[in-house]
Amino acid sequence: MIDILLTIIAFNILIILFKLFPKYEIDNLQTLIINYLVAGGLSLYFSEQSFSLPYILNATWVFHAVVIGILFIVTFNLYASGTQKVGIAITTIANKLSLLIPVGVALIIYPSEHLTYFKVIGFALAIIGIYLSSTQHKKLSFDKKYIWLIILVFVGQGIADSIFNNAQKIVVNEADKGLFFMTLLFIAGISGVCILLGKSVKSKPKIKFKNFIAGVIFGIPNYISILLFFNALENSELSATQVYPIISMGVIILSALIGLILFKEKLSLRNWLGLGFAILSIFIITFL
Repeated sequence: MIDILLTIIAFNILIILFKLFPKYEIDNLQTLIINYLVAGGLSLYFSEQSFSLPYILNATWVFHAVVIGILFIVTFNLYASGTQKVGIAITTIANKLSLLIPVGVALIIYPSEHLTYFKVIGFALAIIGIYLSSTQHKKLSFDKKYIWLIILVFVGQGIADSIFNNAQKIVVNEADKGLFFMTLLFIAGISGVCILLGKSVKSKPKIKFKNFIAGVIFGIPNYISILLFFNALENSELSATQVYPIISMGVIILSALIGLILFKEKLSLRNWLGLGFAILSIFIITFL
């Protein structure tokens, strides 16, 4: 359980840093590119294996790493676009509900994963908790022509998590863990550069040194969060169908409390109810 708790804390450190970006006018994409390259460098530095391009290209996990890396940066950009075009609440709900995909895939593919009545109840409470904790009003309205953005955020994050879980379960051994992380993070960074170059065709982006500094600061806890998440899936006595919702609900609860204490964000009654459902879902999924 310690890996799960540390993963929740690490993810919330990223959320705190991300909330500070607008205050200091940090460019998200430029910062993410540097962040992934820094995190990839740390993965290589702490790797048990020496860097070898032929070894990486022939590794059983290289496909997993490439796809996850691309999905990391693409999904984030879709998330950013979604918050602008359909609103933060709906995009956040789509992103958080994506946990249903890796959970569903795990139940179908892995014989060790079992669906119980208590898990079904826990998942249902988790969905209610996500909805109530992410919204301020009962109605969620948006321009229907952007529904594709919501679907892509949901599917993209879900697929990335499913492949990540598959890599942990089947293809990545302990010695290759560092090179696996390095590859997917470098791929994410390189994909980000391609996106940045594509955007520069329409408008030339201004490269600022503060984005580089922010990327370095963000990259260190990002590397730690990915490592801890992998370890949580690998070392926890719980199954993947338990780990994903527990971490998601834990992040929601802690981020809400951090927002309340550090950023003076007000929580409505429905938000508190959502957090209550999240806590109850964690208890049911973990202990029943």
